[in-house]
Amino acid sequence: MAKANGKKVLVGMSGGVDSTVTAILLQQEGYEVEGVYMKLHHKAGYHEENFTKAQRVADYLGIKVHFHDLSVAFKEEVYDYFVQSYKEGLTPNPCVMCNRTIKFGKMVDFADSIGAEYVATGHYIQCDGAFIYAAKDANKDQSYFLCEVKKEVLPRLIFPLGTWVKSDVKAFASKIEVLQDLATQAESSEICFVENSYDEVLAKHMDIDIPGETVDTEGNVIGTHKGYMHYTIGKRRGFFVNGAHDPHFVLAIKPENNQIVVGTKEKLEEHQFNVKQLNLFDELTEFDCHVKVRYRTTAVRCHVHIKDGIANVTLKEPVFGLAKGQIAAFYDNDKLLGGGVIC
Repeated sequence: MAKANGKKVLVGMSGGVDSTVTAILLQQEGYEVEGVYMKLHHKAGYHEENFTKAQRVADYLGIKVHFHDLSVAFKEEVYDYFVQSYKEGLTPNPCVMCNRTIKFGKMVDFADSIGAEYVATGHYIQCDGAFIYAAKDANKDQSYFLCEVKKEVLPRLIFPLGTWVKSDVKAFASKIEVLQDLATQAESSEICFVENSYDEVLAKHMDIDIPGETVDTEGNVIGTHKGYMHYTIGKRRGFFVNGAHDPHFVLAIKPENNQIVVGTKEKLEEHQFNVKQLNLFDELTEFDCHVKVRYRTTAVRCHVHIKDGIANVTLKEPVFGLAKGQIAAFYDNDKLLGGGVIC
């Protein structure tokens, strides 16, 4: 990063090591740093503990950290979308929607309110103001989760950790005495509002334990299950199939009938699919690229043709367990082209 000459940047500070190191690096580069802790949900004790950590970092740096309650917007834009998607038999990705509407939506609005030209977070991503790129640390790369961020905000985003690896970030923080505990604290890899399981969240809003029929691809009833919301595409266990010798997997979910469709692994194979709610960082209508259909999967080669706002994706090699509602992210090598919702 070049010296910033006092330009103001708003840093999303969670109380964790990544956002802490982000704030330190930006201050060292000459930015006028302010922090914001975003309250997104109502998990008991969670925010008190983490805001205290963020305030300790702010005191160390001599900066201001704001406490910004976005729980209403988060519920409407992210949490309710998560619950409704499962109700409709879809597999949502709440982190992608949170990045679009909250972290790089409402947070940008808040930056405007305090006169901050830039917004920064501890995401492992690279950005040149026009495109997002995969991080240097492939194991921590989070570019997939930003494929739905609005193009117009990209020039304002800074990700100092995009060229770092996680071990170096922890080592950097461990050398600062007042921050050493942040470098060694356990990381959270789960969705922020999920404490134990998705089922536990969904059960607060509806009865998810209504037994139903397990059917084959021809519609024949071949077994039972404990309630369709317990299943996602590709799941192998938790349902009963009469007389099955080979492993069966969930192929589709039919919420209107409380049915799940199951079959053998080869029936999970997909060669073509459509993507809606497209968000692209360039004007593209037909192109070859790589696509990731889940976060922890390998990107595969494909051809994309866009018509009437829908992308038809033809795969050069098959994928397994394609789930409606999940996110497809398009890449040109390490450059993120954008993405959308699998339909």
